[in-house]
Amino acid sequence: MATPLAYTAAYSHSVSAVRAAFSDEQYWKDRIAEVGGPHARLESVTAQGGDTVHIRMVEVIAAELLPPAITAVRPGDLVIPRVETWNGLSGTFDATVEGAPAKMSGTIVLSGDDKAATTVVDGSIEVKVPLFGGKIEAAIRERLVELLRAEEEFTNTWLSGR
Repeated sequence: MATPLAYTAAYSHSVSAVRAAFSDEQYWKDRIAEVGGPHARLESVTAQGGDTVHIRMVEVIAAELLPPAITAVRPGDLVIPRVETWNGLSGTFDATVEGAPAKMSGTIVLSGDDKAATTVVDGSIEVKVPLFGGKIEAAIRERLVELLRAEEEFTNTWLSGR
């Protein structure tokens, strides 16, 4: 059974500014360098016509930041290939963990006005490991919420510097 992933990020910038950042390759380069973890990388940012953008990245959670529930099953850093696709004010994400039967996916909705914006993440985490899957999912959710919080903070800071 999958574990839900929910997060709401608040931005002190307009919806149009946040959405423009999500289409800006430099934003993604800066974000992955700042919050992506050791050896993280941006693989591509591709505009696919209209207001659709497709982002491929690899994020890393260092082993020393992981609880024993995860490192007992999967030693070492967690390498997480992640894909986001934005179309207008909504997006989807899919991620896996290299070398582990773990998958995360869901939707992201951007809303707000010309003064402030929010993104609402609604997804799930599924780890197919007998007996320990739920415990690992909970630990992954905790780390992903920390990552989403860091991405929110980064985005506010990045936009303030523009």
